[in-house]
Amino acid sequence: MNASQLIDILKANGWKLDRIEGSHHIFVKEGRRPVPVPMHGSRDIGNLAKRILKEAGIEHTR
Repeated sequence: MNASQLIDILKANGWKLDRIEGSHHIFVKEGRRPVPVPMHGSRDIGNLAKRILKEAGIEHTR
């Protein structure tokens, strides 16, 4: 999974882009801690994507 695919999943689950800090897009959702997503082109972020989804409270099977 690359960052763009991860962002699509976050947006589909109600997360909104709050700000961009360097190469990281910070997503927010009311009642949750902000979630940073590193943007490194189309590179596969694999296990990092799984940890981000877990932090966001999203169960996703690939």
